[in-house]
Amino acid sequence: MSLNLSILLIILGGAIVTIIPRVIPFIVIRNIGLPKIVVKWLSYIPICIFTALIVDSFIIQDHSLLSIDWRVLTAIVPTLIIALRTKSLSITVIVGIVSMAIVRFLF
Repeated sequence: MSLNLSILLIILGGAIVTIIPRVIPFIVIRNIGLPKIVVKWLSYIPICIFTALIVDSFIIQDHSLLSIDWRVLTAIVPTLIIALRTKSLSITVIVGIVSMAIVRFLF
């Protein structure tokens, strides 16, 4: 496989365009003190995003009916238990990946 200059520039441009909106807000906010109410409000955002991703992953729409993907739900249960007990994002992600791998292997 050869890599010419235009493909390399496209890859680098895509990386820059992806990194800039993710890094600059952290650099700007790091030096600014936010009011406590804003910090409290921002603390709920990861929970909302996590909930939206979870619900979207185990609810399936068949034509006009909604159904539950029980395979995904069986992987969510141990992950949720570990998340509530440990409150560690790293451990939760590892348990989630392992749980989903086991479910996909067995079912």
